[in-house]
Formats: sequence, C-alpha cells, structure tokens
Amino acid sequence: MGIGAQKTLSQDMGQRVSFMDRVHARLSGMRSQVTGFVYQPEPRSMGSFAKGKQLIAGNFQFGGHLIQQPGVALWDLPAPDATFANELMGFGWLDDLAAVGDGAARKLAQDWTMRWIAQHGRGKGGGWSPDLTGRRLVRWINHAIFLMNGQSVENNDKYFRSLAQQTAFLSRRWSMASPGLPRFEALTGLLYAGISLNGVEHFVEPTAKALEQECNVEIDAEGGLTTRNPEELMEVFTLLCWAELALKDAGHAPEAGHKAALERIAPTLRALRHTDGGLARFHGGGRGDDGRLDQALANVDAVTRPSDKLAMGYARLSCGRTSVVADVSAPPKRKSSLNAHASTLAFELTSARRPVIVNCGSGESFGPDWRRAGRATPSHSTVSIDGVSSAKLAAGPDGETLTNVPAKVPVQHGSDATGMRIMASHDGYLKDFGLTHVRKLELSADGRVVTGQDTLGALSDADRVTFEHHMDRIALNGVRFSLRFHLHPDVDASVDMGGSAISLALKSGEIWVFRPSGTADMALEPSVYLEKGRLKPRASQQIVLSSRVMEYAAQVSWVLAKAQDTPSYLRDFEQDLQLALDQ
Repeated sequence: MGIGAQKTLSQDMGQRVSFMDRVHARLSGMRSQVTGFVYQPEPRSMGSFAKGKQLIAGNFQFGGHLIQQPGVALWDLPAPDATFANELMGFGWLDDLAAVGDGAARKLAQDWTMRWIAQHGRGKGGGWSPDLTGRRLVRWINHAIFLMNGQSVENNDKYFRSLAQQTAFLSRRWSMASPGLPRFEALTGLLYAGISLNGVEHFVEPTAKALEQECNVEIDAEGGLTTRNPEELMEVFTLLCWAELALKDAGHAPEAGHKAALERIAPTLRALRHTDGGLARFHGGGRGDDGRLDQALANVDAVTRPSDKLAMGYARLSCGRTSVVADVSAPPKRKSSLNAHASTLAFELTSARRPVIVNCGSGESFGPDWRRAGRATPSHSTVSIDGVSSAKLAAGPDGETLTNVPAKVPVQHGSDATGMRIMASHDGYLKDFGLTHVRKLELSADGRVVTGQDTLGALSDADRVTFEHHMDRIALNGVRFSLRFHLHPDVDASVDMGGSAISLALKSGEIWVFRPSGTADMALEPSVYLEKGRLKPRASQQIVLSSRVMEYAAQVSWVLAKAQDTPSYLRDFEQDLQLALDQ
C-alpha cells in the first residue's frame, strides 16, 4: 500500500460509523459523569501472554495483517481494512497486555486508552457502533485496576467520563445492533456498566430483561443460531455466561429466559466439539480460542451431555478416540447467510487431539477473494459437481448471501453395538443436473474405521428428464463430479499400495489409510487451510476422487481405517511439548 493510499485508523473507521451512531455518541457525552465503581466483575476474558509481548515490541497482528512499527500508538497505524480496525476498537488486545501484567504492559495499556479517549471520544473517529462499544466496555471494566493504577486524578476522571458516555450511548443505541452476536455484545456491555458503575444502576433491570428477550428470540429450541456458525454460538454463550456470573456476584438474579438459553446452548456446543476440544469449522466459524469454551462450559450450573439429536443442524458421530461432525441441514438463508458456506453434507474428522479431515475454513481475514473461495463447495469435504457449488452466492445491499440453497435435506441417524451411522441427502444439484447427493457415513464402535458411500442419482422421472437434457447439452460426456477430503496441514499424506491407497501420518504417531472402491480416479492434490489469526493461508493437501455420472446414478465408496496407534511411550502432550521447544 503506497503512502498516498494509506489511511490512519481514525480516518478509515470514521467512514464506517453511521451518522446516527455519531450523533448519539456526541449527545451521550453530555450526560452526568460516573465517579466510581460500586462493584467490579471478576475479569473472565482470557488474553495471550505471547501476543501481549508482541504488542509491547511493536508487532501489531490483527485481522490477518501484521504491522511492525515499534513506538507507534495503535490509533496512528495505517488500517489495512475494517476487520483490522474493528479488532483494535473492540479493545480485545487489552486482555493480552493484562496477561503480561508488568509495568511496560500497564503503561502501554494506559497510554493507548487515554489516546483513544482523546482521539475518538465524544463521537469523533471510529469505534462508535453498539457492538464495538459493548465489547470495549466489558474490557475497560474488567481491567479497571490495570488501567487506573498509578494514573493521575485527571486521567482517571477522563476514564470515568468516557465510561459514562459509552454507557449512555449503549442505552440509546443497543437496539440498533444487528440481531445475534452484535446485539448480545452491546447488551452485555450495558449490563456490565449498570452492575459496576455508580449512577447507572437503573440500567440493570431493563437490560437484563432485554437480554432475556434476545435469548428467547435468537436462541432456538435446540440451542442454536440461525447463522449455524458454531464459533459464533460459542461467543454468544460466553457472553451470556459472563452476564449471568456478573449478575449473581452483584446480588442480582438472572432472568429465567437467560438461564434457559444457557441450558439449551451447552449440550449443542458439546456436540459441535471434536475430540481435541476445538469446534467444527462450518459457516464462517473457526475452532475457537483455546480454553474459551472450556471456561464457559465450566460456569454452567446444569451438567450437560452432548446432544444425541441434531445439534444446530449438525450430526455427531463419536466412538473411541474419533469424532465426526457433519453438516446435514439446509444452509442459512437471507441475512443469516452473509457468512454462510455451501457446505451441505460436508464433514470433519478428528482422531484424539489431531484433526485429520477438515474444511478449508473461512478466508475472511485473507481478503474478499479467499473469503469467496472458502465459501464454495469444493473447499469442503464433500461432493461437488463439475466445480459447481450446492448453493450460489448473490450480491445484496449488505453483502453476498447464499441463494438457490438445498431445500430438502432429509437425514437419518442411529447407533448400535457396531457403531454410529448417518444417512443424509440434499437436492442442491437437482435444478441444474437432476441429481440428488446421498451420503452415508459409519463410524465403528472402537472409532478405528470410518466407511462412506456417496451417490449421485436421478431419483424420479422428472429428475431423469432434467438429467437427460443436461447430458444432451454436454454431448453425453457424463456429469463430472469430485469427492474431496481436505486434510489438516499437520497430516503427512502419501500415495501407498501401488496407488490404490493413501497413507495419512499424524504427528501423534498414528497412521490412517484411505482406500476407495469403484472406478473413481484418486489423486493427492494441493489444498489450503484458512486459519484466523495467521498472516497467510497454510498449505495442505486433499484427497480427490473423480468420476462421471453416465447413467441415472453413480456411486463411490471409501474406507478410512486406523492402521497404527500412537506408540504407548509417546502421548500427544509430550509431542506437543517437543514441538513447542523446537520452535
């Protein structure tokens, strides 16, 4: 980016804050000042010591970008994009500096906070959206002692005035936050302020009731969100846990709908976790920060087990040390699909603490091209026809949403002494090709064998007419399709057994062997792993089975079996320790 094209953070964010948000931010500055705390919730947001040390050294990594400018304040950095700017304005980095906790970290946190007040207070600059304000208030209140210790009376007065202003702003604007995670962030921030600060206690009761109403509307009966994003559900769950604990600690009773939502969400999140503790990566969500979900689940009073039903539209198979999570429902629709993927019938597989088969993930932090590529069906471990996705992207006023999504996704699942199984299908290819994708997955009771069967078939007379018309257009060459199995970057894959199998070696010492049956061509091809927080996509590999539908149906079967266990003298945690020492 050239010097002339660069924008400071305040300039970039200033263009993104709505006019009314700015007006209300300025009006809120006229409210009475908060002078102190009546109660301070225990800090529950966890930071990274390593990230905190990097910030002190002048290495700023946010939104997939790295800027190295020692001695420069956050607010004077050039902003590569809105994601970078939003991460700064939400003050999540304050958790990282607090994790370091020494004098240098405290001075930096105090200086940057005072600079924000000077540059962006009273509605100036950026950061005045309800969700970012709520996120920021939680951090300012959590780390109040860290921010106030050793400060002058004048600076502490500025800090309290800004807290009062942001609280007043949220009381006016929380309802303008988008439904879902942004509104939960706004309400949690307002609730924290009402509980903690003197003079604004009157916000606690109406905010608690508003939070209950959002729970009743946004959290469905099965404990899921309409976006079907597992990581987003975890973030909402975490906020609701923080709010409940803050209310209880301050002597308030959480509303019944609030508590009921936590009890609905907990088993759903447990079902969406792999055996390594990470979340399944679907519909724009990642694995989640290490320890975040464990901390939140530990705070739920009710003892919950993973749901044995569909969890937010996903099916879970778990036996032995192996977990499989498959997307067996229709994708989100309309505004709920702004971050959704064409991933119907895709699955992920993890063995103990090692991901094996994955989806590429969200490319949002790597730019619009990667984001669009990550949403396509070929970026998922499922079937795609001739490079076509099972749902299409359509531009709208708020961004690209999914359209022409599968309408019917019937699913059957069960278990017995031999293991667990699911069978599902979708009609996303019906309109263009007359074909239905049917997938069967089975996991043996010991977790050592996964068998799959994928079928593309024209199941009715009308479907066969559509298929024949398409065959005529392509000169009867057959409908080409590919079955993809994206591998985690830590999996070392190699063609084996004279080209009839592919061996997968995990860093734990386990070896899995993949073998197809039928006439499909098998190849080991490059892939990518799109991981939030990294500067660029990670190179990986994928197993690709290719064939053509020549008649009214084509079927490919495959087996993934564990051929070698982790050696008894080498457990995963010891290998992890050695890897950390080697870096």
